[in-house]
Amino acid sequence: MSTVSTSAARSRIDALLDPNSFVEIGGLVSARATDFNLKQIDTPSDGVITGYGCINDNLVYVYSQDASVLGGTVGEMHAKKIVKLYDMAMKMGAPVIGLIDSAGLRLQEATDALNGFGEIYLKEAMASGVIPQITAIFGNCGGGLAILPAMADFTFMEEKNAHLFVNSPNALEGNSKEKCDTSNAKFQSEESGIADFVGEEADILGQIRTLISFLPANNEEEAEEVATNDSLNRACNNIEAGYQDAALAFADIADDNAFLEIKAGYGKQMVVGFIKLDGMTIGCVGNRSVVFDAEGKEAEKFGEELSVNGCVKAAEFINFCDAFSIPILSLTNVKGYCACTCAEKRIARAVSKMTFAFANASVPKVNVIAKEAYGSAYVSMNSKAIGCDVTFAWEDAKIGTMDAKIAAKIMYDGEASDVIGDKAKEYAKLQDSAMSAAKRGYVDYIIAPADTRKYVIGAFEMLYSKREDRPAKKHGTV
Repeated sequence: MSTVSTSAARSRIDALLDPNSFVEIGGLVSARATDFNLKQIDTPSDGVITGYGCINDNLVYVYSQDASVLGGTVGEMHAKKIVKLYDMAMKMGAPVIGLIDSAGLRLQEATDALNGFGEIYLKEAMASGVIPQITAIFGNCGGGLAILPAMADFTFMEEKNAHLFVNSPNALEGNSKEKCDTSNAKFQSEESGIADFVGEEADILGQIRTLISFLPANNEEEAEEVATNDSLNRACNNIEAGYQDAALAFADIADDNAFLEIKAGYGKQMVVGFIKLDGMTIGCVGNRSVVFDAEGKEAEKFGEELSVNGCVKAAEFINFCDAFSIPILSLTNVKGYCACTCAEKRIARAVSKMTFAFANASVPKVNVIAKEAYGSAYVSMNSKAIGCDVTFAWEDAKIGTMDAKIAAKIMYDGEASDVIGDKAKEYAKLQDSAMSAAKRGYVDYIIAPADTRKYVIGAFEMLYSKREDRPAKKHGTV
């Protein structure tokens, strides 16, 4: 005997997976607890549909919470079904996708429900870095349940009805939902950075399918290579015009100009995401000083600086790529650090995490220095000094401790302006150019911007079999 749910939970699964590929597991499981009249309440599937299916013929495991059953609350059997799903996914080496719509902890089951939360947390922790974990929030996700998407690798939120919170907006001192809705998708994507993608339900399900196409099934397999008709030698004729927005530059380099940006609304001074190069998945990290709109006009402008949120975003993304053997391409255009009292509280720690992530990553790493690369901010952006395998610089790139004019003013303080001008030109020639860096071995190739795609593809092809020994240790502590 089997049951087929027609709830929104089941509809989401059907829309996400390949047609007719879903196989439900545990469809007859129901609540075991009988306290507080639960015995008289029908709890089909105990409020969560679990099973497996395919996305573009690739195996995935899915759980989808059913808000029509006790509000989709997490009780003992509800949690056991998710835990069992994780066990199967780990054995088979396939991603887990959680579709969340729940009122949270099932109060009628008290400590049994709390224990269930803990068991799910443990499975997420054990699966981290082994199989990709994706969550999508369509309704409520509050209290302890909010830990699930925060522990996942990627989180999606429906833009109107999804709510993610540990404490509800009205429970925050001096706040109310009307004043600042800290649970909505805008806040969680732009302020907390938990939500990677925001959109309508249909868009989210489509984006999950796209994301899966970039990811390997597990940490022992490589992401699927996709055939492309895009020429490996295609010139990137527009890349120099959009270098200030790394998202545009990555799209210009990518096969078929397809770039999947992650956390687009958070830490906007840093861009992270995935592209395909000659069919191979590449993780991208780049600086951004300008956000261009669809018409190519400046929508937002920042300094050419490393920001706290941008560095945190980059560090998390680099760690994911390294865990799943995804090569990393960086685009560097940075002059320093964000300078304000608020940033000063966290900037050193944030930059240290990004620096460690780049240095610790053992996957193939390629860096392209676009225009300006100054000071220790440049060093932290995947420089050769911290382990980059191949570094390219555009022909007119400037690399050094600081802008030549500023350096000359410091070194020749009190001298006439013409002397400082002459010394600035001398400094730029000797210490502040891509050529001077290349002569010292800090840059491997100086290239024309239009040739970026073919040189980067060639570098990654050369680095395909990279192996690197590291000091024996349990893990780093940065």
